[in-house]
Amino acid sequence: MKRFLLIGMCSVLISMSAATTQAEVVKIGVLAPLTGATASDGEEFVRGVELAVKEANQAGGIAGHTFEVVVADVIDHSAANVSAAAERLIGTDGVEIILTGYASLSMFEVELMAEVNMPYIPSGPSPQFAAITRDSPDDFNCCWSFTADFIGYETDVTPQIQALSDAGHFDLPNKTVAIISSDNPYSKTISEGMKVAFSEAGWTITLDELVPFGAVADWRPILAKVRENPPDVVINTDYIPSNAALFTNQFRENPTNSVVFLQYAPLVPEFIELTGENGNGILYNAIGATLNVDAHPRGMEVFQKYVTEYGDEPGTYGPSLYEQATLYFEALKKVGDPTNRTAIGQAIGDIKRDVISGYLEFDPDTHIAKVGLDYIPVTFFQIQDGKGVMIGPDKYKEGDFVKPDWMSP
Repeated sequence: MKRFLLIGMCSVLISMSAATTQAEVVKIGVLAPLTGATASDGEEFVRGVELAVKEANQAGGIAGHTFEVVVADVIDHSAANVSAAAERLIGTDGVEIILTGYASLSMFEVELMAEVNMPYIPSGPSPQFAAITRDSPDDFNCCWSFTADFIGYETDVTPQIQALSDAGHFDLPNKTVAIISSDNPYSKTISEGMKVAFSEAGWTITLDELVPFGAVADWRPILAKVRENPPDVVINTDYIPSNAALFTNQFRENPTNSVVFLQYAPLVPEFIELTGENGNGILYNAIGATLNVDAHPRGMEVFQKYVTEYGDEPGTYGPSLYEQATLYFEALKKVGDPTNRTAIGQAIGDIKRDVISGYLEFDPDTHIAKVGLDYIPVTFFQIQDGKGVMIGPDKYKEGDFVKPDWMSP
């Protein structure tokens, strides 16, 4: 996979502008991990915004303005690096909006944006976003989460697995589950919610393991614990693709007769590259995945634009950041003045329309996108023949579940 060539320090700002003869240039800031374990995601962040900017500039701009992309590297998503990157963008002349897939996992930077009234659209952890905004949403009219409510990540895995069993795809003789998580706000919040959902549904948790956040060198000690009491389902919510890939490869060395569900990581093309055939059969889900199916033309349109431009099929963030940029363009077209940040922020919050992941409407009490079949659905996938196949919900499914070859007939 291609990587950005960085010159100088990793935190350097990188400007990428389309050629233009117009003088009124608006800079769009992007917070992205250009280096480190999630650099493959960061590459998609930038590509998505670049594509949207290229299209807007080629069309003559919007409201008399053309656009330039300015990127700051958040590296490892630590508070220090996110703060430094955010402050650099905020302090860069001409930056009138900042976009990201995810910068910090606690979303603390939302408060930085509100302090300077900087329009900000992230696709990061929505529970952490809502925890900041819900007490006084009017103080955060700058900031809107493109990611919908994460509650489905916590609650929907249990009934989905039960539904697959009820359909005859596999048995659940003991209703047992091993849950492994990484010690970060995203992974841990989801795993804690899953534990509640499984327990309330009458399941027994055979293993509850929390690993330090960061690169994992060897999953075999934890997998040995899994094998001591083989569960019906194995779940790992560590979202870093390289970690999840290593977990998959080492699980396949001596697999248990278990359904394996991973959180987020299989959405990233890097995961498929690192696992090869070992990835086939893995389950995962997404809130905000591109609905690249006939039932949703907007998702198909943007997905194909990305493939045409870059020659690679994207994960979730390339199309998402493209869409976030178009939300800004829509707001700017309505307001006219990019420096009227209050009006821009409000105009973004007022948008209601189809986006790549469903139908977008923001909850005014939290400023996060609404979740649900009529809004942004929770989608379930299985890797089949090296590709993620959407197996639910029925409205958008591309195929059916296939029993993994490591499971008994």
